[in-house]
Amino acid sequence: MLSERMAEMLNQQIQKELYSEYFYLSMKAYFADENLDGFANFFDVQVKEERFHAMKFFDYVIQAGSKVTLETLEAPPNTFTSAEDVFQKTYDHEKFVTESIYKLVDLAIEERDHKTNAFLQWFVNEQIEEEATMDGVLKKLKLINNDPNGLFALDTELAKRVFNPPLA
Repeated sequence: MLSERMAEMLNQQIQKELYSEYFYLSMKAYFADENLDGFANFFDVQVKEERFHAMKFFDYVIQAGSKVTLETLEAPPNTFTSAEDVFQKTYDHEKFVTESIYKLVDLAIEERDHKTNAFLQWFVNEQIEEEATMDGVLKKLKLINNDPNGLFALDTELAKRVFNPPLA
């Protein structure tokens, strides 16, 4: 059984992951409205990843003998100024999620909750990839500097992204 504090923080993380899904869904809508289908596809994949993350936490809380408590999600932003604006917000959000995961790890270590610490290591590693992906696209967008040819090429590249649920 999880400590009361750990269960509370894991439930908060479920909310953060579900919010991330919602946040990225608004970005998918933005790019769909801009007729950038590759960018929209990128965020469609991201939506699926965030749902996967939320459910991984959800299932763990139940498996660890605690109760899942869902709260109302805050509305995500619905207006963006550019693709670069979207990816800057995305990169910043992923850094926020990383810090949240680190706080969970810190609590698991403090409480000597080895099973939760082991569970969280998957997310520690996942966040390395999440931040690198968002930073990589952001850097490409800065290089492109709103050049239509560059946006078209990046849109074509992002259209190839697919969601492959991890085995672990």
